[in-house]
Amino acid sequence: MASAADPAPAPAGETAILQAAIAVMAEHGYHGTSVRDIAVRAGMSPGALYHHFTSKQEVLATIMERGIKALLSRTRSALDGAGDDPADRLRALVAVQVLFHLEDQRGTLLGTSEVRALQEPVRARHLAKRAEQQRMFDAVVGEGVERGVFTTPLAAEASRAIVVMCTGVAAWFSPSGRLSRHEVVQRYQRLALDMVGGPVPDGTRNGMH
Repeated sequence: MASAADPAPAPAGETAILQAAIAVMAEHGYHGTSVRDIAVRAGMSPGALYHHFTSKQEVLATIMERGIKALLSRTRSALDGAGDDPADRLRALVAVQVLFHLEDQRGTLLGTSEVRALQEPVRARHLAKRAEQQRMFDAVVGEGVERGVFTTPLAAEASRAIVVMCTGVAAWFSPSGRLSRHEVVQRYQRLALDMVGGPVPDGTRNGMH
């Protein structure tokens, strides 16, 4: 669920290292990647890499931390601007989750697959932030059920399924495919509302437009 996206720009050397690490780890996995592999891909020596990061583990932790912080920030901003209607709030959440995971597909796939490689206490802190992201979905779906806007009897399960669905776009989306990012967002917003038994937007009752 993380990428190297960062609300605050990183120094050029750090950015090159993080991008190189994402590329190499996406190809070979965390454990199949060495510090030298990252340095070579970044066009620098291992010694230069150690000027910015103390270890390969710190590189991974930085990728994960910056990604989840960016996602949480964007999600909070989306909810702040979404108004009071639970359906609109759920659409806003889905849009952020989908677009974030399409922004840097290799990075977000790495963030999903290599959480297990994080060492403690970094892993626990990262998982706590992921749980915070999930709780924002849970709260919106739960409120929608309480207010009678959503009719699902399985609010918690539906909320988790929506997050997994939106996160998974990084694994299959192709910019050269038949759907644009905007179309994926629209379809997933409709699917999310279907999952929670929410209102169907006008013009989509007989199929996606």
